[in-house]
Amino acid sequence: MNGTRASLRLSIASLRTHRRRFAGTFVAVLLGVAFLTGTLVMGDTLRASFDTLFADANAGTDAVVRGSDVVTVAGETQGTRQPVGTALLKRIERTPGVAAAAPDIQGAGQLIGADGTPIGGQGPPTLAGNWIDDPELNPYRLAAGRAPAAPGEVVVNRGTAERGGLRIGDTTVLRTPDPVHVRIVGLATFGGQDGMGQVTFTAMTRADAEKYLMPKPGRASAIQVRAGPGTSQRELVDALRPVLPKGVEAITGQAAAAENRDMISGAFLGLFTTLLLVFSGIVLLVATFSIHNTFAIVVAQRTRENALLRALGAARRQVLASTLLEAGAVAVIASAAGLAGGIGIAAAFQALFPVVGFPFPDGSLVIGAVSLLLPLAVGVLVCLGSAVLPAVRAGRTAPLAALRESAVDDSGASRTRALAGPVLLVASVGVILTGALAAPSVWLSAIGAVLALAAFVVLGPVAATYAVRALGAPLDRLRGVTGRLAGRNALRSPRRTASTATALMIGVAVVSLFTVFGASLKATMNRTVDRSFAGDVAISAPSFGAGGSGLSPRLAPAVDRLPQVAAAVGLGKGVAKVDGAGRDLTVTDPAALGKVFDLGRVDGSLTGLGTDGIAVSGTEAAKRGLHPGSTARLAFADGKRREFTVRAVYDRSELAGDYVITRQAWAPHRAQDSDSLIAVSFRPGVSTADGRAAVVKTAAAYGNPEVQTRGEYARSSAGGIDMMLTLVYALLALAVLIALLGIANTLTLALHERTREMGLLRAVGQTRSQLRSMVRWESVLVAAFGTAGGLLLGGFLGWVLVEASAGDTAVAFALPPLRLLVVALVGIAAGVLAGRRPARRAARLNVLRAIAAE
Repeated sequence: MNGTRASLRLSIASLRTHRRRFAGTFVAVLLGVAFLTGTLVMGDTLRASFDTLFADANAGTDAVVRGSDVVTVAGETQGTRQPVGTALLKRIERTPGVAAAAPDIQGAGQLIGADGTPIGGQGPPTLAGNWIDDPELNPYRLAAGRAPAAPGEVVVNRGTAERGGLRIGDTTVLRTPDPVHVRIVGLATFGGQDGMGQVTFTAMTRADAEKYLMPKPGRASAIQVRAGPGTSQRELVDALRPVLPKGVEAITGQAAAAENRDMISGAFLGLFTTLLLVFSGIVLLVATFSIHNTFAIVVAQRTRENALLRALGAARRQVLASTLLEAGAVAVIASAAGLAGGIGIAAAFQALFPVVGFPFPDGSLVIGAVSLLLPLAVGVLVCLGSAVLPAVRAGRTAPLAALRESAVDDSGASRTRALAGPVLLVASVGVILTGALAAPSVWLSAIGAVLALAAFVVLGPVAATYAVRALGAPLDRLRGVTGRLAGRNALRSPRRTASTATALMIGVAVVSLFTVFGASLKATMNRTVDRSFAGDVAISAPSFGAGGSGLSPRLAPAVDRLPQVAAAVGLGKGVAKVDGAGRDLTVTDPAALGKVFDLGRVDGSLTGLGTDGIAVSGTEAAKRGLHPGSTARLAFADGKRREFTVRAVYDRSELAGDYVITRQAWAPHRAQDSDSLIAVSFRPGVSTADGRAAVVKTAAAYGNPEVQTRGEYARSSAGGIDMMLTLVYALLALAVLIALLGIANTLTLALHERTREMGLLRAVGQTRSQLRSMVRWESVLVAAFGTAGGLLLGGFLGWVLVEASAGDTAVAFALPPLRLLVVALVGIAAGVLAGRRPARRAARLNVLRAIAAE
């Protein structure tokens, strides 16, 4: 007990005396914990807000009747279901326990804003449907105007109207995908909000919704049912099941609301929160190296102090406990401050989201116990874990060390590191190459990447000796003695230099990895268009995610009739189960497909598919043992199962997809028909400008979709990659900031132990500006070493990620030199900034006091 009290008193006294030394550690822990706390609080708040939103909006729906067969393809949260017949309404309304029922018709519908541009379409769904008159069954509430009553009248959610600059009484176009001229007669809210996040919704009359959104009249996406007094949702579903035909099911309103919530918010929240948690982990990993470096330097500087304590009778465990108590105190205080900062970050996001166009649901922040305890525990564990090795080293200090003149850490690269590093490096390369080339696996490659990072950390001091000499060689000629001294100071402790640079290296490596991967995806898209797209222009409705309404299937035939056009082929989308797995189908005119797409080698013929034939890519054919003449069994969402004869196998599937069928074969199973792309080739002698002008004029009557050249189409298809990279750079800025603070803190502590040396340099004639320059160049050398290592590691891991994630798709690896040069300049600039404050403090030293310092 007395030993513990003594250790506690020593820790408190040390923190009071040397509190400035732990400033960098405090900030690193604070930022890491704040980022993690903000992520968790924001995720909990969004999840709770959407739960409340959907619960309020769907409170009146007790059961939903819908098609039971569903086809789900990879990447979808909810599958495709066949519509149900509205003739069921009368049977449902006569069922005991039913108070009311109404058809719910929903499909894709993109509204055009007042400025002529589509509203939404970049991710969240753009929906259209019928206005339900029963207010308890309708999740939307009229906020202004009236319900649609005549053909062409619509109600839109208030958020959509505001984003599109539309008001009641305005006329505009609704893409369904055929353009429909509509007049806005009302504005609606969803659960008291302006809409479901960024989702747009346009409500028409029931007749219009059946006409434009369903394959034929008398169909609905589902039927909403309200229970009578005293009937529970489960009892209502049990009563409905006996009266429903085969292929139709009933589920409770609560289950339907949960599915809709997951579709709208679940996938987005899961991806968004996971992304932020990954970057939180990167930030904390960078902070770990900065914290460890701080404690390692502090322990080295207190070698004589700890030795004197040992000489006066302090046990090893007391010295160790004293160091860990210091780390624990810093961890608890910084983590507590980080919790407050994280709540502030979440509140800032709540205010910022509406500004950038994502309506954050109203309500207070939801701060759960996990959102507070987990970041607090992580912050404390990271700080204590980073201080363990320095604390153990402090406990091993021999009493005789008190007689040494200097306590400067001049450690170099140990023989153990020199032996263990190459072993780790060889093992990591072996695992990485196996995961990237032999048996493509992202997880195996990720394990190899972790081993590679460990190898870089172990080999850091070894590499630092050679790298700093190489990077510092030009300084001898450019800066003379000042540059030479900066290089020697950076080489004084290779282990310290490597540890300091590692934090920056990790941040630069992750930035470089995503930069290389993004450039490779863009190069792949460009190569795909160059190889497979044989047309002159493409008509598309650019979007990613679930947004957009597609293109009218009538547009391709209209363009094909133009005198300037040799061929125009639309690519539609269908879904079916092939051998039990949901797969996308390309719905098109196979006979004309080869005129605008290069499919490579084709075995069989694309001209005679008819209503019972199918064309398959070579990759899928090899997987499933298919060849021209064999049969493939397809199961559709309407419950129908049919056998198709494989009549062609083609090589290139990048744009054409893996399965191709005719529109006639898909027609009996379709719901809302649309094309995702129309490829157009011009007749000989027709210039691109003249042909494009003719196509644009024709397309204007079909919702004015974008007409692009091959190059423009490739660039727009890769537009989402640049958005992803921008988000990555913004999130990683915090990791680079922590690395910068680590460099600055290390320099400050290193200068403290070199106070006497700097005083002597000043005494023999070194000027203040030369001293500042020496410190700044030392910082730049450390940053340059970390940046170079990060670029090397990130570029290699970027190649690994490209190879491991390619699978059956050939991904083109690309190194973007300009972007990587910018990353390198930012890394070096971080070194310049990190060295400014320590350089100023060093230049202000009093020469006589510095010489007298111990």
